[in-house]
Amino acid sequence: MRRPHRRLALFALLPLLLFASLAQAGVQLVVRGVDEPLQQAIAASVELSQYAHREVSEAQIRRLYAQAPAQAKAALEPYGYYEADVAAQLQPAGKDWTVTLDVRPGEPVKVASVDVQLDAAALALPAIRRARNTIERMRGKRLDHAAYDAARDALSAALTANGFLDAKLVTRRVEVNTAQRSAAIRLAWQAGTRYRYGAVQFEGSQFREGFLDRYVPFKPGDYFDQDQLLQLQQALNGADYFAVVNVLPQIDEKADGRVDIKVELAPAKRTIYTGGPFIGTDTGFGVRAGVERRWVNRRGHKWKNELVLAQRLKTLSTLYSIPMPGDNQRSYNFGANFRDANTSTSQSRTLELVGNETRQWHGWTRTVGLHALSGTFTVGKRGSEPDSTPGIEHGSSTLLFAEASLARKQADNYDFVHDGWSLGFAARSTAGGLLSSASLGQLTADAKWIHAFGAKRRNRLILRGSAGKTWTDDFAALPPQLRFFAGGDRSVRGYGYQSIGPENSYGRVLGGHNLLVTSAEVEHYFTRNWGIATFVDAGNAFDGTDYRPKVGAGLGVRWRSPVGMIRVDLGTPIHDSQRHGIVLHLVIGPDL
Repeated sequence: MRRPHRRLALFALLPLLLFASLAQAGVQLVVRGVDEPLQQAIAASVELSQYAHREVSEAQIRRLYAQAPAQAKAALEPYGYYEADVAAQLQPAGKDWTVTLDVRPGEPVKVASVDVQLDAAALALPAIRRARNTIERMRGKRLDHAAYDAARDALSAALTANGFLDAKLVTRRVEVNTAQRSAAIRLAWQAGTRYRYGAVQFEGSQFREGFLDRYVPFKPGDYFDQDQLLQLQQALNGADYFAVVNVLPQIDEKADGRVDIKVELAPAKRTIYTGGPFIGTDTGFGVRAGVERRWVNRRGHKWKNELVLAQRLKTLSTLYSIPMPGDNQRSYNFGANFRDANTSTSQSRTLELVGNETRQWHGWTRTVGLHALSGTFTVGKRGSEPDSTPGIEHGSSTLLFAEASLARKQADNYDFVHDGWSLGFAARSTAGGLLSSASLGQLTADAKWIHAFGAKRRNRLILRGSAGKTWTDDFAALPPQLRFFAGGDRSVRGYGYQSIGPENSYGRVLGGHNLLVTSAEVEHYFTRNWGIATFVDAGNAFDGTDYRPKVGAGLGVRWRSPVGMIRVDLGTPIHDSQRHGIVLHLVIGPDL
């Protein structure tokens, strides 16, 4: 009784055993005769490529192999090659198969004519003209359907972005003459009405009505501009009041040439606490703790406090900010800062009171205010030397001075800059000797430029520079933070922090009236997060015209860590008879 069942089981298994004997492990596709982009296009379109790691029978392989030449030809047409010739070969390779496609793309179709029709009102705008010109520059070039689609869609997007919300593409045609290897592009838009802004409505705000108008970069009645909506979103995010910011033009409800803007908001956490250990070669190991009240009241006031306790720096600071109405984001700020600093050349304990006004001014952040600075200091000290050591100078002073500054930065991505720059200028001045131990006039400037280059933009060139000049009737009365020194992580690497500058007759560094520092650095990234750097820094602090730059050079490691960019550099002085060895520099923070 068991034998019939065994025979039936064997008969049932025969088709499966036969299929297993015919199955192959996979197919390798080789494309020759064209460059890499076209190879990839063909491989993506030929169905055989899907079986590189899939089991397939010989019958399936031969069917797919027969279809491959036609699929390869079709894959080349979007790139302008309509007369390609494809020769195919099929060869067994053990249990696998190899299919080779020899491609001769032939002469490509070129764009003979481009006709783009737009309303005069739309063409009056530079952004739309640039988008139109991109399409017209296709004339005389190989027809590339992907580039054509992107340029056409970019022009449609430019119309929408500039307020032509009813714009319609009424003609979209690409006529290809394969016999003449030519193509004609014909496009026409009806731009329609250019819309203006209506009302801006904020929903979910925790502030009194009208407060958020200060962040709106346009007025009702101005022409609609998507870039301005992006500016509004960035400004509200930057204000740090909200966890959610959605800027939504009410396109479906537009009427009478106007479109309202709805801004959906959700408050952020009102009080935030920060803290933790840190390390820097300029400051040593330390801990930082802070508490910030993102908004104190419905008028949007802010209050920020921070304590830093490090080996060579201790600070306690508080800052209260009062935003004012207006689209220039003006605010009044009042603060105090106690600072106990101990560098390789100086020690100081100072208390500074600050009152200033900040605002946006022609794309810059402008700050104008008054500072009161008082404290004691020692300069020219080395390590733990006794204060009575010859050459060490002691002082105390009180200074009341006005300060004005301009700052601006721009980048494609502030987390990791491929192209960007920053500029900063500051001027300080006492009112003669009024309530001050010395008269003071001072100018400073800082600049940084970053540019990515090379394959996949894995290299970066970073240039930076700093300059400063001081006028005073009593230099000895200036505390260290108002004197110029060079050396350190963000100055001349290879030298200790603030270890370079004019010296007295005992060889003690006292700081200078003037400063000039430059730096050039090249980074190369092996992966997204890891890279190496090489750098050359040069500069010095000096008096008068006695500028003798110190030069430092070295190598570094870069890590885009979860807490931000970490830079570890090893620098050494170049051609310096008095200083030798290698100095470690560690910096954690953003590029700009």
